Amino acid sequence: MSTSTSGVRKGLAKVEIALRWDPSPAGTPAHDLDIIAAVFAAADPHGEPVHLVHFGSRSPDGTITLNRDSHTGQGFGFDEVMTLELDRMAPALVRVVVGVVIQDTGQRGARTKSFAAIGGTGVRIREGYTDLAVSDFAAIPAATAAAVAEFTRDGSGAWSLDASVRGFDADPEDFTRVMGAPRS
Repeated sequence: MSTSTSGVRKGLAKVEIALRWDPSPAGTPAHDLDIIAAVFAAADPHGEPVHLVHFGSRSPDGTITLNRDSHTGQGFGFDEVMTLELDRMAPALVRVVVGVVIQDTGQRGARTKSFAAIGGTGVRIREGYTDLAVSDFAAIPAATAAAVAEFTRDGSGAWSLDASVRGFDADPEDFTRVMGAPRS
């Protein structure tokens, strides 16, 4: 299931990013995937994020919220849901990168899981009832984190979406530093 649309929508207002995955087999450590959003200012659109939104947090202005957070993937449908109210963001904020990271630390901090080890993954980006992009992580099986959406504001103030999935081999802390880097 890898259907993606890239850069096709402009003028976005309120979007939802939803993530799903299958629980780990009985007797094994839980699969824990997390959605993270990094917000960048016009003064430094590829530098340090103005703020990060992830489990247990929301943006200071309330425009990005994590509505549902799962630590196991158990449940029906999408396990984590994040809402971005792009139309309410301050004009100085011009870029939002949304990513997914596998929370996984084995012995001595070693990473033991990649997307290949987690079944039933899926990401859906929608505005209202319209799916803007639907994808999974099949194209990046060795990755431990992925950027799944990049929203950018143009000079007129309209937001557009690039829903290309980019894989990273990074732990959660490193991923928050590299997820917003320019694409090479």
